[in-house]
Amino acid sequence: MTMQHTDDLRRSPFRSERVAALLLLLAAVIGLVVANTAVGPAVLDLMDEHFAVPAIGFDISLSHLISDGLLAVFFFIVAVELRRELVIGELNSLAKASLPAIAALGGVVVPAAIYLVMTAGTDLAAGWPIPTATDIAFALGILAVFGSAMPTRVRVFLMALAVLDDLVAILIIAFFFTAGVQFAWIGAAAIAITAFGAVSRLLRPRSPWVLRRRPQWPLIAVMIVLGVLAWFFVYQSGVHATIAGVALGFVIARRPGGRSVHALEPWSNGLILPVFAFSAALVVIPAVAPAQLSPAFWAILVALPVGKLVGITAGGLIGASIFRGRPGALRWPDLLPVAALGGVGFTVSLLMNELAFSEHPLVVDEGTLAVLLGSGVAIVVSACVVSWRARHYRRLARERTPGTAPSAAA
Repeated sequence: MTMQHTDDLRRSPFRSERVAALLLLLAAVIGLVVANTAVGPAVLDLMDEHFAVPAIGFDISLSHLISDGLLAVFFFIVAVELRRELVIGELNSLAKASLPAIAALGGVVVPAAIYLVMTAGTDLAAGWPIPTATDIAFALGILAVFGSAMPTRVRVFLMALAVLDDLVAILIIAFFFTAGVQFAWIGAAAIAITAFGAVSRLLRPRSPWVLRRRPQWPLIAVMIVLGVLAWFFVYQSGVHATIAGVALGFVIARRPGGRSVHALEPWSNGLILPVFAFSAALVVIPAVAPAQLSPAFWAILVALPVGKLVGITAGGLIGASIFRGRPGALRWPDLLPVAALGGVGFTVSLLMNELAFSEHPLVVDEGTLAVLLGSGVAIVVSACVVSWRARHYRRLARERTPGTAPSAAA
């Protein structure tokens, strides 16, 4: 951990991966409990309250303001970090990206296949993307809590895999959950996004006289306005509004993007993601026998922890055999913790669930419960696997002679 990162954590504990994971879990549990108490109906009614501005044709419920609006900030942060990894980070070449990419592909294909097999013969096939997502905040939080002794290469591989997994989730939302696109609004959004990117480059002087000694807050204010307009235009277009956050994250200049993430990260970890988890977990537990639950419930419950574990492990081993000897490859004992952590779907899986079953409210509720339970199983399994592997590295650290690096062998 760098000195800068340590100072940041002292100033704001909400930058901590452990704190972020804990807040997500607490918010989801509180939401589930609240929904099943006497105040549950009132809170659910509040979530259905609409905010409308008839003059501009804008109408949105509180629940959609959270999932479409606040979550766009989270996707903005994801996009900035993804772009950084693609430009100067662990994914800046085909060689570096190939190993985690193959593992990520396995972690998408196998859970989707399990879901489709278990729901075959029903009209629930639209839910196949739900178990394909990995919650990067939760996964890194569990690794930080239980795997402090793990080598850096494991965290780097997990980060790269989760970033690629987020990219797949973004593409799924864009291509599979968009209908009736209004291209006039898309054109307006494109103009606002392009202007946002152009203004961001004025915050990064290219020569000594550009913006020298001039206050930059007017440009920041303009960027905020353009960002809000871009979100509004995308929302009106029929495309899921979180895609606006993705587009803005990809076009912002690198240095302003980094500063934006630094400023927004505590708000995302401490407020936005917990509020979304609370909102998404507001589900009344159905008073039905297990046999009466829909096939989607069981498919998600199995595909998240099992499908991710099998898919990422298989993909990682295939990648390691194809690119034998390449730096960054993990042997199976180090790959298992990463694969287990991939089964924690949580935030993005909950969003996928809402999108996939938007026309089936009862299935949405069952899907939410399945995501929470499946992620819970993955949390327990990954905590055990990570702890097991971390003990191995702690033992090696005690046994090795000074100056000798820990072995990668099992």
